[in-house]
Amino acid sequence: MTKLKFLPFFALLLLFGLFGCAGAGDTQPSDELLHIRLPMGFIPDPQYAPFYVAVDKGYYAEAGFSVEFDYSFETDGVALVGAGQLPFAIVSGEQVVLARAQGLPVVYVMEWFANFPIAVVSKAEAGIVEPADLIGRNVGIPGFFGASYVGYVGLLSANGIEQIQVNANEIGFNQVESLLSDQSEAVVVYANNEPVQLQAQGIDVNIIYVSDFIDMVANGIITNETMIAEDPDMVQRFVTATLRGLQDTLANPAEAYEISKKFVEGLGDDRMNVLEATLPMWEAEPLGVSDRAAWENTERVLLEMGFLDASLDDLDAAFTNRFVE
Repeated sequence: MTKLKFLPFFALLLLFGLFGCAGAGDTQPSDELLHIRLPMGFIPDPQYAPFYVAVDKGYYAEAGFSVEFDYSFETDGVALVGAGQLPFAIVSGEQVVLARAQGLPVVYVMEWFANFPIAVVSKAEAGIVEPADLIGRNVGIPGFFGASYVGYVGLLSANGIEQIQVNANEIGFNQVESLLSDQSEAVVVYANNEPVQLQAQGIDVNIIYVSDFIDMVANGIITNETMIAEDPDMVQRFVTATLRGLQDTLANPAEAYEISKKFVEGLGDDRMNVLEATLPMWEAEPLGVSDRAAWENTERVLLEMGFLDASLDDLDAAFTNRFVE
């Protein structure tokens, strides 16, 4: 869901007053509940069903929160939480590593996407069925930034492929059009988005999932070190309520999709396939736990990309599982 390269911290601080308003269906603050603005990093979408369910079923309210969904950029959420302006945000793992490298004391406290959601999709006729088939091919990528790029480089790295061996081109977020017009032989996508669109159009595709080859940290909940030190109960309550929404969504996707219609304006019955494609990316046992090896992989890929100058002094400080175990 991330679509921007991490920006310098002080530049992001200048954006504090420029964030979007909450979307339709958001709860309103009350005297009894603590009002929390939650940066989401994307537009209203059924993939946020666990959060919608947690609001609609009163899990956040039971935990003492009135949650306002803020669909501003992911990097804005990182900066605000790092500066102590907001308690929580939804952020991808690579953004946490980059933030801590710049001195922001953010901490990842709940893994939402157990599987990194990036994939490479191609028309079946192209014969691209494994990573080695990408060598010498024309591959379209939204840009050389963000989770798409991180996932793409991670896939190549895990298979011993140098970036120079693949003809990667920046195409913006026009993957479907680029593939259908044969501008690209393969495109880097979100596995629960563009492949679903292509298959809905009757296009026979091959999909190479990054998570099949390398475990990296995807989207989850972050807070900051001060919040954990001074109010761990608040963190626990928020994480627990979110996990309840996630559990319910996995148990009853149809119900979760109907609830999502209250929060996503104009959502009809035609995007249930998006939610269905997303469910496997959330499934884990236990839910919410992130693995240190995945953090190591994420850091290593960022170093290979040149996004990090050096390894973090204390990678273990970037995440904790204490609130989900």
